[in-house]
Amino acid sequence: MKVLLRSDVQGVGRRGDIVDVKSGYARNFLLPSGAALSATDATEVQAKAMRRARDLRDAQSRQAAETQKGVIESTTLTIAARAGTNGRLFGSVTESDVVNALRTATGVSLDRHAIQMGEHLKELGSATASVVLFGGVTATVSIEVIAK
Repeated sequence: MKVLLRSDVQGVGRRGDIVDVKSGYARNFLLPSGAALSATDATEVQAKAMRRARDLRDAQSRQAAETQKGVIESTTLTIAARAGTNGRLFGSVTESDVVNALRTATGVSLDRHAIQMGEHLKELGSATASVVLFGGVTATVSIEVIAK
């Protein structure tokens, strides 16, 4: 069954796409939830308008992400944490700590899931983490962990 997606559906398509899905999935989930409409010849014009709006919004989001990337990469975050005499922390520096430090230092507000660290930082010193800002736009943030 061909449907026009009214919103992004994971694993199916993005808003404005006309996709072919199983009829049971369309009848039982996509159509009742309002995520899709039955595709006809008349909906093709609506699909073009939805794709055009989506592409414009994506271009604006990508441009904003590029601006944020420049701000983030030019900043070194300093995070103070309690540590023992041997340099090991009494806890760890997590993605949430990085987000809070980033918000304080630059004013850029992100979700903690946007930060990608190999593992939590458990020692004093320098480290880096990746920040996924938008599809294809990734920034690298420098982190300096110091003792309180």
